Amino acid sequence: MNQQRIIRISKYLSKYLRHQPEHLGLTLAPGGWVAVDELLAACAHHNFPISRDELAEVVVLNDKQRFAFDPSGTLIRANQGHSVNIDLGLEPLTPPATLYHGTGHRAVASILREGLHRMSRHHVHLSRDIPTARKVGTRHGRPSILAVDAAAMHRDGYVFLCSANGVWLVDHVPPSYLGLVNEE
Repeated sequence: MNQQRIIRISKYLSKYLRHQPEHLGLTLAPGGWVAVDELLAACAHHNFPISRDELAEVVVLNDKQRFAFDPSGTLIRANQGHSVNIDLGLEPLTPPATLYHGTGHRAVASILREGLHRMSRHHVHLSRDIPTARKVGTRHGRPSILAVDAAAMHRDGYVFLCSANGVWLVDHVPPSYLGLVNEE
């Protein structure tokens, strides 16, 4: 399968497994899971057929590991990023001392003033390293990287979760825990 098709399928799955499952007639089970057969049938019914092999390739090759199969391979879910109300069943964890958030440079002043908010998603998404945060930030224009003092937040009672693909999740990040990373 070519890269263009992988991207198209990934975007399609993101839309319907994270934001609009009901538009395909899907209901997400606890944990965000949906039967693979049900998903493939719904995609075909809505004129976007995906083969089982294509689906497996997208799950394995997606650079952000957005999707996962359950151990049986009969269920699939988006790992995080949902705007629909869903409990992914993640347990609170102790985060690394510093986490990072990539954003467009135009948003930095506002974020440093007001903090990071989850917006339409369930959580603020944080990266373990600067290169990943930079990659995320490039989606918003020229990237800027913010360092999050996750150790201090955790010590102060903030709850952190980590998705199956290594994205750290928190409800919000107040400005006092943020600093701009100077990348020269």
